[in-house]
Amino acid sequence: MPFLFFKKGNNYKKKQLDNILNNDTSAKIDSSLNKNISKIKEDNGNSSDLVIRQFVIGDKQGTKAALVYIDGLVKEQRIEDYIMENLIFDIRQKETDNSNQNLFNSIKSVLTIGHTTDCSDFTQVYHSIFAGGTALFIDGFNKSIAAGTYGGEKRAVEEPSSETVIRGPRDGFTESITTNTSLIRRRIKSKRLRVEQKQIGKVTNTKVAVLYIDGLAKQKVVDEVYQRLDRIDIDAILESGYIEELIQDDPYTPFPTIYYSERPDSIAAGLLEGRIAIIVDGTPFVLLVPAILTQFMQSAEDYYQRSDIGTMIRILRYTSFMIALLAPSFYIAITTFHQEILPTTLIISLAAQREGTPFPAIVEAFIMEVTFEILREAGVRMPRAVGNAISIVGALVLGEAAVQAGIVSPTMVIIVSITAITNFVIPHFNLAIAIRMLRFGFMFLAGAFGLYGILIGIIAMILHLCSLRSFGVPYLTPFAPLQATGQEDSILRAPVWKQRTRPQLINNPETRQRSDKPADLKPTKPTRK
Repeated sequence: MPFLFFKKGNNYKKKQLDNILNNDTSAKIDSSLNKNISKIKEDNGNSSDLVIRQFVIGDKQGTKAALVYIDGLVKEQRIEDYIMENLIFDIRQKETDNSNQNLFNSIKSVLTIGHTTDCSDFTQVYHSIFAGGTALFIDGFNKSIAAGTYGGEKRAVEEPSSETVIRGPRDGFTESITTNTSLIRRRIKSKRLRVEQKQIGKVTNTKVAVLYIDGLAKQKVVDEVYQRLDRIDIDAILESGYIEELIQDDPYTPFPTIYYSERPDSIAAGLLEGRIAIIVDGTPFVLLVPAILTQFMQSAEDYYQRSDIGTMIRILRYTSFMIALLAPSFYIAITTFHQEILPTTLIISLAAQREGTPFPAIVEAFIMEVTFEILREAGVRMPRAVGNAISIVGALVLGEAAVQAGIVSPTMVIIVSITAITNFVIPHFNLAIAIRMLRFGFMFLAGAFGLYGILIGIIAMILHLCSLRSFGVPYLTPFAPLQATGQEDSILRAPVWKQRTRPQLINNPETRQRSDKPADLKPTKPTRK
């Protein structure tokens, strides 16, 4: 009986919450202006930022009207110039008959604002005013006019801080969804670019935009994106990370299966490859699907430098990937189980360093790795003016003090420092943090089984990567399955004139360019007069 009571109580609370959330979705707009104003005040609890401005339209036969908007979300100068001035002055010069339809159309026609829509219920009205629009209610009409007066305070377009480049564009996404879509439109000036918006979240009603290029993106992938977004049933979406967790293929993997970026040029390049972008209002990070592993090892600057420079930097990244993942593990395995691998001189030197160390190599590694992770997080969370200084000074002081105290050996400090530096070479944070997590697992296997444990861990990791999918695309494309054309832009970065095709498993077969040779630019002889 108590169980049934609590179950009934929980169901009652859930039903009551649903009624509260859906309270404003069933009411239609009344023809009485006073009733509509009372309804709005009641639904919003007389909020202090809710502005209801009542006035009279016309001269002789004055018609009562009211403007409803949220203070801080609108640009009030647009309301004054494009709505109020036209309604008060221009409507007097329009000759209209007494029919309601003609009067409504006349009032709507004098509004010189760009975007207007008719609303028949309060759901549409609330969606408009909470997004920064203004609703016009007219006495005697059971519908209102929603005008786009979007404004308010927002951050200017700045250089992205998480993906800096030496050569390349300096603009980055902001928290405004309209600004973000315009940044992509400036780069892809094509009628094939599709931008479709929807609202997700019962309480927040967050705008989410889906962008793709018609004919390049596979329709099956586009449909899958819409289906996963439609299945989301949650009360709030505050950042794109919410969407990422709700639509990803495998939630139990350390590797990221959805790509995100702050750079409009990176998202535009992904769209041109046949991928789909997801923009969430309120965050500067835009999602891009499908995603593959090689995508997280690439930077936008790879394509702004020459191909030989881009290839060298990519090889350096993959080398850093292996060092950051396996360097402490190899040190633990060799010093604990496989000392015969090293030269005799080096073995004697390491043994002399570890002579006064009370802990085995695996304990040393765990102490130093955990300490460095704490310092790294402390540097991120502290104010920027002192964060970097504290993390660097803390690492130097603690490392030197640990060596002097005999807790760890100097070689271990070097290994951990190299591991930390190479981890920063990874261009994307979500892949770098996955390496940091897996590093501890490889250290445990090396301390327990030596090099055999590392080999087992590598095989298990590769099998796991082969099993991953991102919206139906294998995660290790173009290595597994092997694609000859995909090798042009994986570890190596072929010249732009050589990359004729797009990724085969992501998009429809459409070539990037017709020629596979660079332009024949022969110097012309100067003409003399």
